[in-house]
Amino acid sequence: MSVTAVSLADRHRIQRRTVGILSLGQVLGGVAFGATVSLGALLAKDISGSDALSGLATASVTLGAALAAIPLARLANARGRRFALTGGNLLALVGIAIVISAAAIRSFPLLLVGIVLIGMGNAGNLQSRFAATDLAEPAHRGRDLSVVVWATTIGGVAGPLLLGAGEQLGRAIGMPVHTGSYLFSLVAQVAALTLYLVALRPDPLLVARTLPEAGATGAADARADRPIVARYAIFAIAGSHVTMASVMAMTPVHLLNMAMAGMDHGMGQTGPAMSEVDATVLIGVTIALHVAGMYGLSPVFGILADRWGRLQTVLLGQALLVASLCFAMFGGEQAWGVMVALVLLGLGWSAATVAGAALLTEASAPALRTRRQGRSDSLMSLCAAGGAVLAGVILQNFSYAGLAISALVVVAAIVLLSPLGRR
Repeated sequence: MSVTAVSLADRHRIQRRTVGILSLGQVLGGVAFGATVSLGALLAKDISGSDALSGLATASVTLGAALAAIPLARLANARGRRFALTGGNLLALVGIAIVISAAAIRSFPLLLVGIVLIGMGNAGNLQSRFAATDLAEPAHRGRDLSVVVWATTIGGVAGPLLLGAGEQLGRAIGMPVHTGSYLFSLVAQVAALTLYLVALRPDPLLVARTLPEAGATGAADARADRPIVARYAIFAIAGSHVTMASVMAMTPVHLLNMAMAGMDHGMGQTGPAMSEVDATVLIGVTIALHVAGMYGLSPVFGILADRWGRLQTVLLGQALLVASLCFAMFGGEQAWGVMVALVLLGLGWSAATVAGAALLTEASAPALRTRRQGRSDSLMSLCAAGGAVLAGVILQNFSYAGLAISALVVVAAIVLLSPLGRR
């Protein structure tokens, strides 16, 4: 179908198909990215021998996403969403190959280069949620966006749960330690690239430009734009993301330290330290629960954002983040406490980012949306990169509880500035 003016029926049909394709792509992307989230910090710790330097792994992921967000948004603006999404997949594939090579020769700088490229690929995944809003009706914008976010649950939970099988497969074929699961990532990225390249036609962003509202200019376009609200939405998304990323980044290292010290994990295991394989399984389960929290209830938060209000749902996310950080402070020395904290951390992130993305989209005039969406993703990832680096230092010097206390400062700022989101 050529990208010409479409009827209302065609718009609905294309939107349903687009949401379905993006959702399937997010399932594959979740599998591909799950290994990096779980194993990046462990690989960095293993190669560098430092907890503080392990934070550079997550920082590199988010730095890569920050570097690629604006270029991919410009590519989407010029050529459509399909080119931007497949470009992200290609970057991630190169990154996976470099990470495996870096682990084999035990090169820390090369490892970070590979993780940066994987992060660049994740910038494409992040743009999928905005692609779901290109043809969405305003009353259902939060719902359609959240359905695509929810689809990440399947792959995002499966990815960490495949750590044990990935390690066994990697050892069987002689791969370096902590890299076996990247084989699953490789297959998933190839599948996602093929899906977008072949099936994402017509391109939703190009079709959206043929709609009547896309032609608004001048005074009408200015009335549709609320820059103060848009800036607050960007800040709320970035702040919620840095809170989540900082705590999540150091959780695998914190759990590994607990396991190796033979601490009580709240699951009946005391005395001798767990084996490294057991610790990897514990980390995989915890991250899988966290990812389930991040994406599992996103449709609920999307519906809340549509019916209850964007800003109210952002603030609900902050309340959930506060609950998470309290569990991390007071229960973070037991595995069950860390698991509860990570689930709540994911739920808070989901509520804030789903509602924040919908708020940003509707507060921006059509001509400015793609540009602001790219800036939002870039700032979000850049802040998270800095947060992950600081998180490693804080964990080493002030413990897991100290990390949670530091994150509370960001949550407080989002709440205090919330009146800006009402203008």
